[in-house]
Amino acid sequence: MPLSTPEIRILDSGYAREARSLLYHAYRHEPTFAYLFEANRAGYDQRIRATIRELVQQHFSQEQPAIGLLIDDRLVGIALIAQPQRRLDITESWNWRLRMVLTTGFRCTRRYLDYHEAIISSLPPGRFHVLPLLGVHPEFQGKGLGEQLLGALHDWCAEDPNSQGLVLDTGNNRYLDFYKRQGYEEVGEVAVGPITEHVFYHANPQQTLKASA
Repeated sequence: MPLSTPEIRILDSGYAREARSLLYHAYRHEPTFAYLFEANRAGYDQRIRATIRELVQQHFSQEQPAIGLLIDDRLVGIALIAQPQRRLDITESWNWRLRMVLTTGFRCTRRYLDYHEAIISSLPPGRFHVLPLLGVHPEFQGKGLGEQLLGALHDWCAEDPNSQGLVLDTGNNRYLDFYKRQGYEEVGEVAVGPITEHVFYHANPQQTLKASA
């Protein structure tokens, strides 16, 4: 049965519960999260749920933007977007850190903070939007929805004349060719325990035109 036409929508905190559920399913098998939150130790699913909950809550409480992809009013894809001037805000919140320690433990929180700092430190100079979390529900993967979500993100970022583009990272090797096909350039690598995290950059259209002028 063909899918209904997907709808792009700017999300507010009213979508927080759906966002948490979707991102939990999208990230629970990701290699980076498996290392950061110790998948080989009991309670892994609870730590992933707690982490996603705290990240989503902090994101919406800071009134940061989020873009959703919906089919028949069901949220099937989402991107949380950190604006250039606020991309460090989540981990600088002591309330967020305390909640993370209480729900995931000190060691996992420390690993996540080290990972986040390493990614931010690896970014090229300039004003970029950053994607802290991005996912399509596993039930809807392989249907071209990831391309649609990224296309909407690129269009959204291009409307900001002060933004040079979009940066994201992944430790999942099966996504590397996908991002390159969408026009991303790999600009760095970060070691996250045994995982190599790849940092990708996508220039905004106006930046591409300036470079070619």
